[in-house]
Amino acid sequence: MTYSAYHVFETAFGFCGAGWSEVGLARFILPTPEAEPVERLLRQRLPVSRATQPIGEMADLVATAQRYFDGSEETFSSVPLDLSGVSPFHRALYTAMRRLAYGETTTYGALCESVGFPKATRETGAAMGQNPIPLIIPCHRVLAAGGRIGGFSAHGGITTKQKMLALENARSPNAVPAQGAFSF
Repeated sequence: MTYSAYHVFETAFGFCGAGWSEVGLARFILPTPEAEPVERLLRQRLPVSRATQPIGEMADLVATAQRYFDGSEETFSSVPLDLSGVSPFHRALYTAMRRLAYGETTTYGALCESVGFPKATRETGAAMGQNPIPLIIPCHRVLAAGGRIGGFSAHGGITTKQKMLALENARSPNAVPAQGAFSF
């Protein structure tokens, strides 16, 4: 496959990057403190791409990501994806993750069960680490058993995952809904 372009941009959390083909978004890099490592990762993962200013859907993606990291509730469900080379199992997991709403979480076990592989929790964790499009495929919303934070392979590790979940005011999938009001 030929990747056409990539773009590095600044957000309130740091520098992100997006790489896309004529099919759709193929790579997304979560925030890092400096732009150079983001560009290096994109060029490494998309060796035949070139830096460019995004237009159309990719310009919309950049603006939406910037608003997200500013604290705005955003959805990325309509972003076209290029998942060439992704296994059917990973593709099924990624599709299921894209259905998780802003602030909604699930567990590795529930996720793999939802796609018909109830005993594949270890493989599900591996798929999270190989997610080529984090945020848009929201692997940060997948938690370990009991609602524990689990791992995260992006820059900053679980601290980044915790910041993103806090930004969304996310709750553990096991949490009891808070009482809306008290009457005294």
